[in-house]
Amino acid sequence: MSPPEARRKISRQERNEEVRRSLFRAAGEIVGERGYEEASISRITERAGVANGTFYNHFETRQELLDQLLPSLGEEMIEFIRQRTRDVRPERDRELARFRAFFEFLVENPGFLRILNEAEFSAPEAYRQHIQNVSLPYLRILQRARGAGETRDFTDAELEAVVHILIGARGYLSQRYAYAEGGARLPDEAVFDAYAKLLIGGLFAESDKPGAV
Repeated sequence: MSPPEARRKISRQERNEEVRRSLFRAAGEIVGERGYEEASISRITERAGVANGTFYNHFETRQELLDQLLPSLGEEMIEFIRQRTRDVRPERDRELARFRAFFEFLVENPGFLRILNEAEFSAPEAYRQHIQNVSLPYLRILQRARGAGETRDFTDAELEAVVHILIGARGYLSQRYAYAEGGARLPDEAVFDAYAKLLIGGLFAESDKPGAV
């Protein structure tokens, strides 16, 4: 009888990638719980379950990790929303689904909003990169919707402003409605209804307007 197949040995590269992911996860948890100022290298490595010296195999400084944290988590958020909305049409309905998916992401990642809000001062390069990563694809989405006649006749400059209005709405509404003692939750349906009425009455074309929201 042939011996059972040997378990595949993890390569050094795979091990390094797993340690790096562990450091990111640990940093994200600590910043989300305590803020950037409390995310020391010792706290991060302790949470990740690795030695202090291991940190420097992956990052030269604490700030280097923090400067990569928000863009990395932001890409996870973008992909989360994309997966939940990719089959939704027309664009009006897809935008409403994106809005809901953002709050669903917060429920699963309750520390994200603190990481985002404090980054403007504690990791400004990361903050700028994140806003660019979110806003540029968002603008292209709305430009395509405009080309298909699904939005009102906004100029490119106006659509760029709309994108930042929508991004800002998510941040402020999540602070007001998504957080309670014990973590994040989905807001009441009134928040989603208000967003829908605002968009359908302003951004999207009258021809797309349904009978009821």
